Amino acid sequence: MKDAIIKEQIFNHDIDKVWNAISVGEEISTWFINADFKPQPGYKYTFTAGEEKGCTQITGIVKEADPYTLIYTWMVENTDVETTVKWTLEAVDGKTKLILEHSGISNYTNDTAVTMFGHFSAGWDNCINLLTEYLTKEVHAG
Repeated sequence: MKDAIIKEQIFNHDIDKVWNAISVGEEISTWFINADFKPQPGYKYTFTAGEEKGCTQITGIVKEADPYTLIYTWMVENTDVETTVKWTLEAVDGKTKLILEHSGISNYTNDTAVTMFGHFSAGWDNCINLLTEYLTKEVHAG
């Protein structure tokens, strides 16, 4: 089984705008999930979703937050499995390349790892779609 989900996206937006969208709690709460989040190493964050999202809380600790790399642990409520999420941004010809990597999924046991891999992969696709919509609406650029 693959242990990491990797998603890439190019945005027609300034790197700082994309950075703020993925690292500032108020912005994350606007487009993705209710977030008590600060881009500070050691910060213990909480993402809270409604039941329609399939879980109610995700918690973790920010490990790195240096523009333009954000790394934090990821623990789904009612599990004891810690995975890692890494966002990397790169300015490319006036646009921003985003690479999202969610690793450590094989820390789940047996069939649960396969199930979680599928859930996380679909969830990150949705996340990037929501981020794209948010940035397009906020900046009025596609």
